[in-house]
Amino acid sequence: MTENNNAPQLKVEIVSSQGKLFSGDCTLLSVSTTEGELGIVHGHTPLLAFLKPGEVRMGHATEATEYIYVSGGILEVQPFLVSILADTAIRAKNLDEAAAKQARAKAETLMKTATSRIDYAAAKAELMQSLAILRTIEDARLQRQKLKHPIA
Repeated sequence: MTENNNAPQLKVEIVSSQGKLFSGDCTLLSVSTTEGELGIVHGHTPLLAFLKPGEVRMGHATEATEYIYVSGGILEVQPFLVSILADTAIRAKNLDEAAAKQARAKAETLMKTATSRIDYAAAKAELMQSLAILRTIEDARLQRQKLKHPIA
């Protein structure tokens, strides 16, 4: 995300069951809700939404985009403040790629061998979470590579 240095700042707070993970400013916040992707800037219309497993992307005026994985939760948007209450929230740099790949493989196997709708739905939910973690890791990796090798 390319940000304007003069863009108004949006206050963001991300809290999980483990405590406050982030409290700070950004110029653009992108999240995955059950209704689709949302891009939020300073002055956005107030809303409440349910988050699905995915990444929270925070664009900053003077630093790289920051990535945080959330396993789901609630998003509250006020004109100058966004609050995210997440079941689990982990910075992309702290995610375990090997564990996410193992979880994906296990979930795929469980989906194939599920004997009930409930087992299938649980395996599918695990698969969606592991894929969201892997996407967050990959997007953060691409951002770092882009910063190391900017296009001239």
